[in-house]
Amino acid sequence: MPWIIDVKMHLESMGISNTINENNDCSTQDKARAQVFLRKHIDEMLRFEYLDVTDPSILWNHLKERFDHEKEVILPNARDEWRTLRFQDFKKVNEYNSALFRICSQLKYCGHDVTDEDMLEKTYSTFHASNITLMQQYRMQRFTKYSELNACLLVAEQNNELLMKNHESRPTGSVALPKANAINVYGPRNSTRGRGRGRGRRRGRGFGRCQFNRNQNFNSSRGRGNSYNRGRGQKRNNYHSPQRNNSQPQEKAKVARHDAGTSQKSDATCYRCGSTGHL
Repeated sequence: MPWIIDVKMHLESMGISNTINENNDCSTQDKARAQVFLRKHIDEMLRFEYLDVTDPSILWNHLKERFDHEKEVILPNARDEWRTLRFQDFKKVNEYNSALFRICSQLKYCGHDVTDEDMLEKTYSTFHASNITLMQQYRMQRFTKYSELNACLLVAEQNNELLMKNHESRPTGSVALPKANAINVYGPRNSTRGRGRGRGRRRGRGFGRCQFNRNQNFNSSRGRGNSYNRGRGQKRNNYHSPQRNNSQPQEKAKVARHDAGTSQKSDATCYRCGSTGHL
């Protein structure tokens, strides 16, 4: 059928379409042009079989007698495909349209016309059972052409694919996690830690020595560390080591007796204040 339609259109465009009709009065030149065109566009075996035929109308009739029985062969198959055609068996609307129009073309070629009402009813009646409500909504639109229903089906299919794509990218109930800011999370913590470390270095310098040398004799320590340890560092020492607060008076008494005994034995001047009587 497509070959017959194409040949007729080409001959019409060349102005020699009457050459394939019986009892035509076309010129010999037009018949020769039509004969060359037909022989060029038929199968090679047919070309050798009809090698002695020079009239295009005779060649056309021979081809028609040989292949015109295809209508009787195509018609039962086309009817069966039309009967079993269902819209729910196709995943895409375009796939359904391709099958629908192919079957309709075969039926028309065999002499059975298919109207828009037939195509609309075939589509409505073959919706999936879960889409009954959607089918009723399409029926209420009262389409008169299948092209109108086809446009609505294509738009609905595209919207459905978009919804499914968005749902799969982020399922229901899932929320995107906020971006973490390293400055906000760790900044105050680091700054507090820095300030605490700074205070420890300034105030707890002697205290750290005391903790390190808590089991050693405090009289052996000399210089600034010992006096500083007895001053500002002593407060933090009391907080962290309450057990040592009880021994502070005894240690002070030992230091006082040591200073008193030393002052009696030596008259050297103090290396710090310059007075005599103590080291």
